[in-house]
Amino acid sequence: MRVAAQFLLLALASGASPAYADWQLNMPRGVTEISHAVFDLHMIIFWICVAIAVVVFGVMFWSIFHHRKSRGARAENFHENTLVEVIWTLVPFVILIGMAVPATATLVKMYDNSDAEVDIQVTGYQWKWRYQYLGEDIDFFSSLTTPREQINNEAPKDENYLLEVDNPMVIPAGKKVRFLVTAADVIHSWWVPAFAVKKDAIPGFINEAWTNVPEPGIYRGQCAELCGKDHGFMPIVVEVKSQAEYDQWLVDTRAAQAATAAAASQVLSMDELMAKGEQVYNTACAACHQVNGQGLGSVFPALKGSKIALGDIDAHIDIVVNGKAGTAMQAFKDQLSAVDLAAVITWERNAWGNNVGDKVDPATIQKLKEGAE
Repeated sequence: MRVAAQFLLLALASGASPAYADWQLNMPRGVTEISHAVFDLHMIIFWICVAIAVVVFGVMFWSIFHHRKSRGARAENFHENTLVEVIWTLVPFVILIGMAVPATATLVKMYDNSDAEVDIQVTGYQWKWRYQYLGEDIDFFSSLTTPREQINNEAPKDENYLLEVDNPMVIPAGKKVRFLVTAADVIHSWWVPAFAVKKDAIPGFINEAWTNVPEPGIYRGQCAELCGKDHGFMPIVVEVKSQAEYDQWLVDTRAAQAATAAAASQVLSMDELMAKGEQVYNTACAACHQVNGQGLGSVFPALKGSKIALGDIDAHIDIVVNGKAGTAMQAFKDQLSAVDLAAVITWERNAWGNNVGDKVDPATIQKLKEGAE
């Protein structure tokens, strides 16, 4: 009784919470023409199923009630009724055809990737997304920015907890955008519910999807495939801009990427590298090696006091830039700029009491990246 009372109180408390007020049973309608078509198809099939359930269970319950033993009903012994067999074959066939026609029309629209005005290659990584705008010379990664304090329950969670990124995908409103979806390591799935777009990202394969969002806005999604221990930490944010704002974004982004490339020639002080390195580490490395550098077992080894962080600097640079085959250690040469790589390696060699005292110059990393190309 005591346990039941506690459970009841918990249920009542949950029912009074704001989260309960936002809870809904039906799928969202979305904002695109395709998402509306998918929602309408869902409702059509739903009501067909409701009608079937009402008829079948209605006949069943009426039969049970009308032919009950208390009324003196006696079971008949019969078999083979051609008319009944024809009816129960034709009726499901007609129902299936009625479902197939709108479903096929919707699928044809969903798979029509022709005449796209913007092409974006979407590549899944553990645990971030890479967006390459084909023909626009724009290439960037999008990573989770939710503070670790919120993830560790050390600070209140904000409205977009685990659904916020540093670099959102940006697309123009009213234009057909094609997504070429793949992955660099394991299977991911790029899913934005408001667009009715959900495509598996499979290494070695390219799947296609598209959207056309009529109005500017910010839309959020997540990886929908279990891709590792931090599967829930790779959100998707798509910012839809007007055509004029999108054109300006293209100009600004190209300029910013050019400035990032030029920054590789700068000589940064130890303090500058350490400050930058801590930011990069918390964004790109802390999920595996932990904020305190102590790692997670043998799969994600500790950096604090490790042979890599305290040993030969060239070996340290090589494993961060090129990764290590057969392990969970990714190659970061394409994911981070030369400045970011130099800063994070410097941070790892001088944080948590490592205090090696050396630093890495961005120019060194840039030469290594250019040699790899």
